[in-house]
Amino acid sequence: MSLTKNPKDILEVHRDKLTKIKCALFDVDGILTDGRVFYTGEEMGWNRYFNIYDGYGLKRLMANGIHVGIISGGDSRGLTERFINNLGIPKELCHFGNEDKVDAYESVKTHLNLNDDEISYMGDEIFDIPLLEKVGFSASVPGASFIVQEKVDYISSKVGGEGAGREVMDLILLINNMQ
Repeated sequence: MSLTKNPKDILEVHRDKLTKIKCALFDVDGILTDGRVFYTGEEMGWNRYFNIYDGYGLKRLMANGIHVGIISGGDSRGLTERFINNLGIPKELCHFGNEDKVDAYESVKTHLNLNDDEISYMGDEIFDIPLLEKVGFSASVPGASFIVQEKVDYISSKVGGEGAGREVMDLILLINNMQ
């Protein structure tokens, strides 16, 4: 885990890992959203709030040839799919509804013909640990369990849903001199 929050220090410490990244994968709840679920009246209302900074960061990665995907244990496809479709993230790189994320990860890796060290993953839950330990560069958020935080290369300064994913996206872009 990186203890410093200075981007230049992070880039130097993880230069070898970050320069290899060709695909950035993200969890949804707790990473690209704040993870809250709102209950309204007698019906459960599923609302997701995505941050515009994360959305723009995802677009910048794709514009620079970095593949982007979603691997979420939750099955909030309707709302999340609208977000994904608006950004143009390929559906074959998005997987939902299974806390055992290894099969989804292997599917993405095979589809793109990549090695583990060419993929980054940002997750915040205990069931994300198998992927966090597998990928070339791993990240989480300050609100994640200390068990998760001990397993990652980087912990964002921002919380999920408030641009945490963008920090990782910017690290990948900066280290590779991408705009």
